[in-house]
Amino acid sequence: MIIKNLRIFSQNVRKNSVIVTSLPKSLTQYNIILIQELPWSEIHKVLSTLYSKGEPLMGTCHHPNWITYARIPLTDSDFPRVIAYINTCLSSFHFLLCKDIINHRDIGLIFFFNNNVCFYILNIYSDSSHSALNYLKDTEVNIDNVILMTGDFNIRDRL
Repeated sequence: MIIKNLRIFSQNVRKNSVIVTSLPKSLTQYNIILIQELPWSEIHKVLSTLYSKGEPLMGTCHHPNWITYARIPLTDSDFPRVIAYINTCLSSFHFLLCKDIINHRDIGLIFFFNNNVCFYILNIYSDSSHSALNYLKDTEVNIDNVILMTGDFNIRDRL
């Protein structure tokens, strides 16, 4: 597959778990799904020596045909607000979440190889205080070969 044949879907789901669950099942014609403002909730309880009823395992929707790429939260209030679902048929491109370049809960920087060239995809959610956009403005990162920067930028005209 070459880059011009990639089919990418992007949507802000506004923390709606029904939409997040249905997208990987219904968007089989796409290769990559980029989601902003995803819900994080308790998936189930895991065994714990501290809690008799178990500790909550937090996460979001997974699907066997998709590999998920999201930043691991540093604290209980640091859940990522962007995620990428990459169809398993693209695993030969060796996708990787680049936390060493950009490590922000609202920015997902994914890179992959195609014909021995590295390409990047940026998935961004900018909240009402524009924290992701301010982070990008204040961070000096020179990234070549960005083929797509998409997301929910929450930039409204004052008029």
